[in-house]
Amino acid sequence: MSRPYNMDNVKRAAKVRLMIFDVDGVLTDGSLHYGPEGEMMKTFNVHDGLGIKLLQESGVQTAIISARRSATVAARAKDLGIEFVHQGGHDKLTPFRALIQQLGLTEEQVGFIGDDVVDLPILSRVGFAVSVPNGRPEVHSRAHHITEAAGGRGAVREVCEFILRAQGNYERIMTQFMV
Repeated sequence: MSRPYNMDNVKRAAKVRLMIFDVDGVLTDGSLHYGPEGEMMKTFNVHDGLGIKLLQESGVQTAIISARRSATVAARAKDLGIEFVHQGGHDKLTPFRALIQQLGLTEEQVGFIGDDVVDLPILSRVGFAVSVPNGRPEVHSRAHHITEAAGGRGAVREVCEFILRAQGNYERIMTQFMV
C-alpha cells in the first residue's frame, strides 16, 4: 500500500478476530455474468483468495455475508475454507449478530468490508469498517478505511495484509514464501 497508514485504523485492525466479506463489488468487481441456461457466474481474484488464507493462518476467522444467493459463492467459500457463509436477503444484521454471538466476540473485534447500502448496518457497528473505491458514497462516509485496489481487483488482499501488519503477523506469515 503506497499511502501512509492511519494509526487509528492500525489500532482498529489490530483488534480484529473475525473479518467478514461482502461478495458482489468486494470479492468480485460487481459484474454478473449469465450463461446460456441462465446460470450465474462470478469472477474471483486469486490474490484475494490467498490473502484470506493467510489471514486464517494467522488466527483471524473469516466469514461471508452476502445479500445475493449463489452456488458459485458457496463453492469459492468452500475452496478457501470459509465455514461461516450467509447468503440471501438484504438483512445482513441478523446473521452478523448471530455469528458474533456464536463466536463470543464483540463488535469491536470484527472487521467488515462492503460496498453498498445494504452493508451499512454492519459497517456502522464493527470495529474496523472497510470499503472499496468503487463503493457507494454512503458507505465511504461510514468506513474507517478505503482500499486503494477496487473490489475484485485485490482490495481483499490489501485489507488482509493491512490486518496482518497491524497485528504484527505479516513478516511471520510471509517467511514460508521466502525460501
